[in-house]
Amino acid sequence: MKAAIRAVLIVILLLALAGGGGAWYIWNGMQPVEPAGPAVTFTIEKGMGSSEIADLLEENGIIRNGLLFKGYLKWVKEGSSFKAGTYTASPGDSYDQLIARLNAGDVVKEETVVFTIPEGFTAAQVADKLAEAWNQKAEVFLKVIDSGAGLAAADRLGIPVNAELRHRLEGYLFPETYELVKDSTPQEIVEAMLEQLEKKLDSIPDWKTKLDKRGLSLHELLTVASLVEREVVVDEERPLVAGVIYNRLNKGQKLEIDATVQYLLDKQKERLLNKDLKVDSPYNTYKNTGLPPGPIASPGLASIQAALEPKASEYYFYVTKKDGSQGHLFGKTYKEHLANIQKSEQSSP
Repeated sequence: MKAAIRAVLIVILLLALAGGGGAWYIWNGMQPVEPAGPAVTFTIEKGMGSSEIADLLEENGIIRNGLLFKGYLKWVKEGSSFKAGTYTASPGDSYDQLIARLNAGDVVKEETVVFTIPEGFTAAQVADKLAEAWNQKAEVFLKVIDSGAGLAAADRLGIPVNAELRHRLEGYLFPETYELVKDSTPQEIVEAMLEQLEKKLDSIPDWKTKLDKRGLSLHELLTVASLVEREVVVDEERPLVAGVIYNRLNKGQKLEIDATVQYLLDKQKERLLNKDLKVDSPYNTYKNTGLPPGPIASPGLASIQAALEPKASEYYFYVTKKDGSQGHLFGKTYKEHLANIQKSEQSSP
């Protein structure tokens, strides 16, 4: 009898020791790794489950035991909201610290490039700006701008392919301040600018309905907007100048806009000469009726809105004031226009 009791006590003691040993094993395995060395960088790919992430953390020496981490995740009901990305973690971080970081998507901030495209920049100027920002040749960006090949946003915007266009994406590269990842490819950079145009267009209430009512394509709208952008400095005048452009178009009258000729020149001129107005190009609105084949610059939102909702008037002419205000004098007839030219010259400082 005593022997039997002794045997039971021994078994109980062994079970207690085993249980205690198991508890100690689990407790020890869940302790943070001893802090040593620099932080470790690891990447969680899209689609990775919590089990794969636990193994990844163990492989990188961030936790002691991946199996125990998996068990802990189930116990605290975590792991389903971990976000993909590149992280850094130091050996010594606790389970809860790691979980909080992965849930928050506290990823390593990638080095970025900030650049600004001013309103009214041409495609060539945009390419130069991008080349400067990314320390590459402008031709690298112009190649993408000229073709638009493989850009999803170009397809969504319905940008036409036309041999007469100097640069296919001219006018579609929205002027804005951007911050993009330094490793962005030229295609990704240009795509981001097209996507920004989409966002700005969508910020205009019912813009597609208004466009349909005007009987214009998006390409034509941006062409008018680019003319407004290059001709006007005073914001309040943009809708009025847009209205003058539509008045001339509806009458079949040549637009005779200096900016379309300036677009063809290597360098901007203070004053165009008669020989400049005779240059043979579909963009020359002194020689051709109607709109040029496409935009001549990147219009800002104010110019796009002006082209979409012009101010109605009986004006067919405008001339820049020479008084430094950068505004315009508007005329209904050519006679009024000539008088305004004389008035403008007289106001020159």
